[in-house]
Amino acid sequence: MAYRDLQHFIETLDKSGELRRIQAPVSANLEITEITDRVTKTGGPALLFENVEGSPYPVLINAFGTLKRMQLALEVDSLDDIAGRIRDLMTPPEVTGFWDKLKALPKLAELGNFVPKNVARGACQEVVEEDPDLTKLPVLTCWPQDGGPFITLPLVFTKDPATGHRNIGMYRLQVFDKKTTGMHWHLHKHGAEHYEHLTPEQRRLPVAVVLGSDPAVIYSATAPLPAGIDELMFAGFLRQAPVELVKCKTVDLEVPANAEFVLEGYVELGELRTEGPFGDHTGFYSLADQYPVFHVTCVTHRKNPVYPTTIVGKPLQEDYFLGKATERIFLPLLQMLVPEVTDYNMPAEGVFHNCVLVSIKKRYPGHARKVIHALWGMGLMMLTKLIVVVDHDVDVHDLSTTAWTVFNNTDWKRDTEITEGPVDALDHTAPLPHLGGKLGVDATRKWKSEGFQREWPDDITMSADMKEQVSRRWKEFGL
Repeated sequence: MAYRDLQHFIETLDKSGELRRIQAPVSANLEITEITDRVTKTGGPALLFENVEGSPYPVLINAFGTLKRMQLALEVDSLDDIAGRIRDLMTPPEVTGFWDKLKALPKLAELGNFVPKNVARGACQEVVEEDPDLTKLPVLTCWPQDGGPFITLPLVFTKDPATGHRNIGMYRLQVFDKKTTGMHWHLHKHGAEHYEHLTPEQRRLPVAVVLGSDPAVIYSATAPLPAGIDELMFAGFLRQAPVELVKCKTVDLEVPANAEFVLEGYVELGELRTEGPFGDHTGFYSLADQYPVFHVTCVTHRKNPVYPTTIVGKPLQEDYFLGKATERIFLPLLQMLVPEVTDYNMPAEGVFHNCVLVSIKKRYPGHARKVIHALWGMGLMMLTKLIVVVDHDVDVHDLSTTAWTVFNNTDWKRDTEITEGPVDALDHTAPLPHLGGKLGVDATRKWKSEGFQREWPDDITMSADMKEQVSRRWKEFGL
């Protein structure tokens, strides 16, 4: 059964022993971050701070901070179960006749069950504040050099002024004062594209920022969906029930009826303000820069809302597990475009865009390089600085074995390729913003047809008969 809302998820975490309620007074200025950082790095529970100084609202953090809780959030035993559902949906049936076509219809019709639906009222509008004051929210100042307090788990709703297509992104918001924040959407994001599509006549882009919804909706805001694919329909697919929407009070947007808070407002064409620095998911501070200003015209919320947030910084942090969900869920889509890929891994140390490890079923000379360039041409995978390709029999989730394979199988002059292309806005090493160097590594076994003139050696493995014999006698050895 789909979660009703964020508080339903909190109840489930509590019953599962995955939540710790903290009643001692705490400060949103650095203290919650230090507590959470220690808990996250030891695989600890979700935290609900019930007594935050200067705010009437409790703070939920680290709700997705382990693989178990990420699976609990999406109501699966394994994240690969969702990939299986996507793969089944994408697999074309073998249609040979009229009856086969009829059998295929229910699979296609299933998508219609997940279209979001409008409702007359929602809990998110139980309280309407026409004179909003963002300083009432327990917004965290996460790290000592941060430019101020930042809203770090916002679901930012916009519509493309040109097409009317909705987008939901997760872009941090630095709180400047009672009614304004920064809008930190990067050049490559769909929210920034909507802003760029404004005409001088339109001037203002309506924005609604949702704080807290059911877990599938929160996750979907982070998912790298192609333009035009509705995040709310994807959330419906994940939760196996449509998302209910209500119309905002002051802007022409619809938001989840089950939200905890909704900040309504707009960004204005050409109005920029210095935002940052911010202790980012790379483990370094992203520098201050110019970003659009979000003007809040109205705040609505539940009668007793919970403020959800997260921190980012040196891994492991909670965002790693949201990213791991994306890695597993989107594998079938990647394989649809690059079918030779057998698996991939975005290790925590790579902070998503710095390193991707890929295993392939190699079929022809240069195959690994073809895959490297194909991945650099796919959506936000274009930002990846390092792609390492190994053979299909290497478990890319076993970092020790993968490293051993790469270090042994690679001639750094022959098997590496350095190029230039788009990089993440947070890449502080790039010589220019958004543009920098990339490295592709072919760590597959080399063939003579690829110019390798020697005999490639076999891996050291014990014979199957001896393995079976030792397994049978294992108890005799007392080991």
